[in-house]
Amino acid sequence: MMETVHVGLVDRAYDIHIGPGLLAQSGALIAPHLARKQVCVVTDENVAALHLETLRAGLAVAGIAMESLVLPAGESTKSWRFLEQTVEWLLAQKVERRDLVVAFGGGVIGDLTGFAAAVLRRGVSFVQIPTSLLAQVDSSVGGKTGINSPAGKNLVGAFHQPKLVLADTDVLGTMTSRDLLAGYGEVVKYGLLGDSAFFDWLEAQGPALAKGDMSARIAAVRRSCEMKAEIVMRDETEQGDRALLNLGHTFCHALEAATGYGDRLLHGEGVAVGCALAFELSARLGLCSQEDPSRVRQHLRAMGVKVDLADIDGDLPDAEALLDLMGQDKKVVDGQLRFILARGIGQAFVTADVPRDMVRDLLADELARR
Repeated sequence: MMETVHVGLVDRAYDIHIGPGLLAQSGALIAPHLARKQVCVVTDENVAALHLETLRAGLAVAGIAMESLVLPAGESTKSWRFLEQTVEWLLAQKVERRDLVVAFGGGVIGDLTGFAAAVLRRGVSFVQIPTSLLAQVDSSVGGKTGINSPAGKNLVGAFHQPKLVLADTDVLGTMTSRDLLAGYGEVVKYGLLGDSAFFDWLEAQGPALAKGDMSARIAAVRRSCEMKAEIVMRDETEQGDRALLNLGHTFCHALEAATGYGDRLLHGEGVAVGCALAFELSARLGLCSQEDPSRVRQHLRAMGVKVDLADIDGDLPDAEALLDLMGQDKKVVDGQLRFILARGIGQAFVTADVPRDMVRDLLADELARR
């Protein structure tokens, strides 16, 4: 039942394996990439409690020894403090350039561990074993690694491609409903940015995916990874097309900063809200019909995903302050903020030609509905 998506980056090519039971097969899948039969695994407390021994057993089948570092769960772990702890632990384990480091967790662990591997001995190889829907469809693929700064999200990092990605769809069954649906925000993004047929499919199959249908989950992860791989192969370091993957993220990152990168707003929830805002802004600019943002909101609401600023608990800054937070976004070029907008579902594009006043008015209108 395993499916494979190939990321063809010439000398940095790798496979994404998708399907149930991959933790049990991890030893056989990772062994061909090892110079010696040992790995260092970085994970978090939640994943360790649920899955670490399963991974250990899967590696042991192939005679691979495993040492593990268990970090606190949560966005705050993606920081200088835990990057230093991770790098120093890997050095204490005497990790060599030819060894593999394994990132075993969601997006936080994947980004942090990948960045640690990128800077350790000027570059050590690593494997991504993503355990959340969001990480399986997005953060584990494409080589973006990094940590957050007090100035903003993901502002410190490096491009460092993994050697292999193992997306075990069985582990999605241990996720909370909220965490799974947050990841669904990234799945929907792919249909909205470049594949209207995939969005049609999600409207029909999304409920089955949420309820645990394995074939629907595998299909959604596979198509998401295919789309990301295609874009990454065209534009690995985000000089052009890869920016499309940030649909919804300009709004999202500002909202995450405003809510303290905590449980008030999970990243995937912010992406869903950001996608709805991006389509609303596109409609106000006359780029797409009003039916498109309405359809986006209707599907997200039907799935139980956050859609509007009103869905975010607690206070939010005013529209001007949110605009200022957007100014820290990595997509700022020559001081000008770039947006990913759409001419319709599946027709996203990148532009800097967006009047600041129109963005502020949109945010003010949304805040007024809270």
